[in-house]
Formats: sequence, structure tokens, C-alpha cells
Amino acid sequence: MNATVSGGVPDTELSWRQERLRAAMLEAELDGLLAYAPAWRRENVRYLTGAPITGEFAFAYLPATGEPAAFFSSERDTRAAAATALVSDRHTIRFDDVAPLRDRIAADRVGRLGVAHAEMLPAGLRDRLADAVAHLELCSATALMDAVRLVKSDWEIERLRAAAALCDEGWRVFVETLRVGVAEYEVVAEVEAALKARGAEDNFMLIASGRDEVRGMTPPSERRLQPGDLVRTELTPQLNGYWTQICRTAVIGTPSDEQRASFELFEEATAAGLAALRAGVTAHDVAAAENDVFRRHGYGEYCTSRHTRVRGHGHGLHFDEVPIMEGVETVLEANAVVVVHPNTFTPLAGYQVLGDPVAVRDGGCEPLVRSPRELTEVPA
Repeated sequence: MNATVSGGVPDTELSWRQERLRAAMLEAELDGLLAYAPAWRRENVRYLTGAPITGEFAFAYLPATGEPAAFFSSERDTRAAAATALVSDRHTIRFDDVAPLRDRIAADRVGRLGVAHAEMLPAGLRDRLADAVAHLELCSATALMDAVRLVKSDWEIERLRAAAALCDEGWRVFVETLRVGVAEYEVVAEVEAALKARGAEDNFMLIASGRDEVRGMTPPSERRLQPGDLVRTELTPQLNGYWTQICRTAVIGTPSDEQRASFELFEEATAAGLAALRAGVTAHDVAAAENDVFRRHGYGEYCTSRHTRVRGHGHGLHFDEVPIMEGVETVLEANAVVVVHPNTFTPLAGYQVLGDPVAVRDGGCEPLVRSPRELTEVPA
């Protein structure tokens, strides 16, 4: 194979991924790994094949030794996988006929097969798969693949850095669009258009406008911006398969004392989380550093599940990978990529968001966005 295949993914990248997966498979005593991709969770199959997936479902299969294989429900996806040249053994299969998958696994004499995202298999497909590999011991490999994908290659971090540049561009357009009377959906439409014009494949985006009555973010509504509003957003573009998120809040007009105090609280918490982040710490450690700021200022109750979900999460081929929250002891190794965001409601000024994506390094973390963390003021 050439140093870089036609789909733009280096063949050395595939080798690196397979080596990491096979080391994890050996530790888990797996003879084979089968990744399942439903229409809404495609990251594991894309990780193994390098190919975008548009069909109803897909599988990627990696034996302990030998060549991987891919199985797509769409002929279009099979052709796309051929263009990447990462998997030479490719098949198109139907929901009611998984014989090519059965035959390939049987040929490898697999005894113990791990299935990533087995929990998402629909009953009909699960039953057909079980019948096809009835002689095998099946077990979940979802956590295994999550752990392997958490650590990124240098090549992947370059893709994430490019997606982060789209975050900066999206935030710039977001701020430029804000004015009294504009509707939330109009703001989002401007951002979406700008991101798609710059190559974004997708964008997961939430927004909320208003004052201290706002308890969370939602898809855009018809609400029109008013003087004194805080306008919050999570902006998460996808580029070349990889997602990166930025969290920011702007204010229409001059911020009130309460709005300034809220921003200062969230900036202190974000900075504490980033300061705690370095290779070897756990997701719990980072979340606790953020939450300790709220607790120290008397807002600890707003760190609970009643008001918030996580204090950040991983990034990669899925936009919401390992959660950063207290009680999650996942070790964040060097080259993991996460967003640190203490997003939550407080009575100071309602729901507020602030957060940056970073790459974990041995001595700290590397910012991936350039947008300053500030309470951006927009003329009323």
C-alpha cells in the first residue's frame, strides 16, 4: 500500500489502530472483534474502515490475526469503503441475510467474539446474528472500543484541530448574527450555513436565550432576542468524521452585576478543570476540580444531576465520548481529546455555558480553539 491511501487516511494509521485493538483483544481474551454501526452511532465501524456510513447499518470485523472485513447494508457504502482502500474484504449484506458475515467469522475459527455496540442491535438483526454465530461465545466489547478510541493518534489530533478551527469560525458567525429581534432559529441557520460552506459534514448545536429563568439549552426556537438576554450555545461541527465542541455565552447589551458574577464563576471553574487536566488523571479528578469551585462559592447543589449532566466529555468520531463527571474513574491518557465545560444552572443568571476542547498532554493540556473565554457583549 502507498503511504497515504486514496481516501486520505495513511495506511500507517490503520496499522496503529489495529495494533491497539488487538492488544486490547488479547487482554480481554477475544479471538475476534465485531463492531456494529446503527444509523446514529457509526464511530466504531468508521474507526476500523475509514469510510463514512450512510446506510441503515454496517459491521466491521477484526480477527486476532489476519485481514479485517467490512459489511454494509448499502452498496454506496461498500463503494465508499473501496475508495479508502483500508479494508480489502468488503461485502454488501441485507437485514435478512447475514451469510457473508457468518461465513467470514466461521472461516477464522473464532471462539470468543466481542461485539461493540451489541446493546444497540435491533431484535431482528440480533437474532439473525446469534443464529449465524451460534457456536461462538459472544460478549460486549463496547467498553473496549471506547477505551481504545479515547487515545488519538497524531493524525487524528490534526483532524480534530481542523474541526476546532470550525468551532472558532462558528462562534464568530454566531456573535455577528446576534441582535435585538433576531430569532434563535435565524442565528442557528446562519451558523449552519457558514459551517457547511467551509466543509462541515454536520453540526450538533444547542442554543438558549433569556435571563435567569433559563434552565437549559434546546434546539432553536422562534424566540426573538431581547436587550439584557444571555445567549448560550454549544456548537459542535463535524469535519472529516471528527467532532469538536466549543461552549460560549454572549450578552445583548451591558451585562448586569449578576451576569458578570456568573461568568466569573464559570471561568474560574473552567480554568480549574483545565489546570487539573494532564495525562494520568481521571475524569473524576477533572470534574471534581470544576465542582469544587462551585462548592467553594456556595453553589455545590447545582453540580448534581438535578441541574446538570456532565462537566465535559471526550471528542473524536463521536461528539460525546467518555463523560467527565464525578465517579467516572476513566484514566485520561496522553492524546485523549476532551472538552471541559462546567455547564449548569445557577440562580445568579440562569443557565450558563463555557468550555474549551483540548488535547491531553503529559504536563497539562493543549487548547484546540483560539476564541477567548469571555462574556462577549453585543450592542443592544
